[in-house]
Amino acid sequence: MYDIYHYVGGELSTSPAGDLRPVSSTERGKQRILRRLMTNPGDYVFHPEYGAGLGNKVGQSVNLNEWKALISGQMLLEDTVASNPAPTVSLSLVEGGVSVNIKYTDSTSNTPETLSFDVTR
Repeated sequence: MYDIYHYVGGELSTSPAGDLRPVSSTERGKQRILRRLMTNPGDYVFHPEYGAGLGNKVGQSVNLNEWKALISGQMLLEDTVASNPAPTVSLSLVEGGVSVNIKYTDSTSNTPETLSFDVTR
Protein backbone atom coordinates (compact mmCIF):
# COMPACT_ATOMS: atom_id res chain seq x y z
CA MET A 1 0.00 0.00 0.00
CA TYR A 2 1.19 3.51 -0.80
CA ASP A 3 0.69 6.82 0.95
CA ILE A 4 1.99 10.26 0.05
CA TYR A 5 5.54 10.81 1.32
CA HIS A 6 5.19 13.24 4.21
CA TYR A 7 6.82 13.59 7.60
CA VAL A 8 4.67 15.43 10.12
CA GLY A 9 5.73 19.08 10.27
CA GLY A 10 7.44 18.91 6.89
CA GLU A 11 6.58 19.63 3.28
CA LEU A 12 5.13 17.24 0.73
CA SER A 13 7.77 15.75 -1.55
CA THR A 14 7.68 15.36 -5.31
CA SER A 15 9.06 12.63 -7.52
CA PRO A 16 11.58 13.36 -10.30
CA ALA A 17 8.58 13.52 -12.68
CA GLY A 18 6.97 16.24 -10.56
CA ASP A 19 4.19 14.07 -9.14
CA LEU A 20 3.56 13.70 -5.44
CA ARG A 21 6.14 11.25 -4.11
CA PRO A 22 4.67 7.98 -2.84
CA VAL A 23 5.91 6.08 0.19
CA SER A 24 5.51 2.43 1.08
CA SER A 25 6.94 -0.32 3.24
CA THR A 26 8.98 0.51 6.34
CA GLU A 27 9.29 4.22 5.55
CA ARG A 28 5.48 4.47 5.33
CA GLY A 29 5.24 2.86 8.77
CA LYS A 30 7.69 5.33 10.33
CA GLN A 31 5.80 8.29 8.91
CA ARG A 32 2.48 6.91 10.19
CA ILE A 33 3.91 6.30 13.67
CA LEU A 34 5.28 9.84 13.92
CA ARG A 35 2.00 11.28 12.67
CA ARG A 36 0.06 9.32 15.30
CA LEU A 37 2.39 10.30 18.14
CA MET A 38 2.47 14.01 17.26
CA THR A 39 -1.22 14.46 16.37
CA ASN A 40 -3.40 15.84 19.16
CA PRO A 41 -6.49 13.84 20.08
CA GLY A 42 -9.50 15.62 18.60
CA ASP A 43 -7.58 17.15 15.66
CA TYR A 44 -9.09 14.64 13.19
CA VAL A 45 -12.83 15.40 13.16
CA PHE A 46 -13.85 11.91 12.02
CA HIS A 47 -11.38 10.16 14.36
CA PRO A 48 -11.39 12.22 17.58
CA GLU A 49 -9.56 9.52 19.56
CA TYR A 50 -6.63 9.37 17.10
CA GLY A 51 -3.25 10.63 18.30
CA ALA A 52 -1.02 10.82 21.35
CA GLY A 53 -0.54 14.61 21.41
CA LEU A 54 3.17 14.59 22.29
CA GLY A 55 3.63 18.03 20.76
CA ASN A 56 1.12 19.51 23.22
CA LYS A 57 3.12 18.13 26.13
CA VAL A 58 6.17 20.29 25.41
CA GLY A 59 6.63 22.82 28.18
CA GLN A 60 4.63 20.79 30.68
CA SER A 61 6.12 18.88 33.57
CA VAL A 62 7.46 15.63 32.10
CA ASN A 63 6.47 12.30 33.62
CA LEU A 64 8.63 9.82 31.68
CA ASN A 65 6.56 6.80 32.80
CA GLU A 66 3.37 8.47 31.55
CA TRP A 67 4.98 9.28 28.20
CA LYS A 68 6.33 5.74 27.87
CA ALA A 69 2.90 4.20 28.52
CA LEU A 70 1.24 6.63 26.10
CA ILE A 71 3.74 5.92 23.32
CA SER A 72 3.66 2.15 23.88
CA GLY A 73 -0.13 2.08 23.71
CA GLN A 74 -0.28 4.23 20.58
CA MET A 75 2.37 2.10 18.85
CA LEU A 76 0.18 -0.98 19.17
CA LEU A 77 -2.66 0.84 17.37
CA GLU A 78 -0.61 1.11 14.16
CA ASP A 79 -1.07 -1.79 11.74
CA THR A 80 2.59 -1.59 10.68
CA VAL A 81 3.79 -2.38 14.22
CA ALA A 82 3.91 -6.03 15.28
CA SER A 83 2.56 -6.71 18.76
CA ASN A 84 4.98 -9.57 19.34
CA PRO A 85 7.62 -8.76 20.31
CA ALA A 86 6.17 -5.66 21.90
CA PRO A 87 7.78 -2.31 21.04
CA THR A 88 10.30 -0.98 23.54
CA VAL A 89 10.37 2.72 24.32
CA SER A 90 13.20 4.58 26.01
CA LEU A 91 13.07 8.25 26.89
CA SER A 92 15.55 10.78 28.14
CA LEU A 93 15.28 14.42 29.03
CA VAL A 94 17.06 16.85 26.72
CA GLU A 95 17.22 20.63 26.86
CA GLY A 96 13.74 21.89 26.09
CA GLY A 97 12.07 18.49 25.77
CA VAL A 98 12.35 14.74 25.54
CA SER A 99 14.37 12.42 23.31
CA VAL A 100 12.41 9.32 22.22
CA ASN A 101 13.91 6.04 21.01
CA ILE A 102 11.54 3.27 19.90
CA LYS A 103 12.47 -0.26 18.85
CA TYR A 104 9.75 -2.27 17.19
CA THR A 105 9.16 -4.96 14.58
CA ASP A 106 7.64 -3.91 11.26
CA SER A 107 4.66 -6.21 10.71
CA THR A 108 4.81 -6.06 6.90
CA SER A 109 8.50 -6.96 6.51
CA ASN A 110 8.95 -8.70 9.90
CA THR A 111 12.19 -6.77 10.40
CA PRO A 112 13.37 -4.95 13.53
CA GLU A 113 13.20 -1.18 13.19
CA THR A 114 14.31 1.81 15.23
CA LEU A 115 12.70 5.23 15.31
CA SER A 116 14.37 8.10 17.18
CA PHE A 117 13.21 11.70 17.46
CA ASP A 118 13.14 14.63 19.85
CA VAL A 119 10.02 16.40 21.08
CA THR A 120 11.18 19.93 21.86
CA ARG A 121 10.00 23.52 21.82
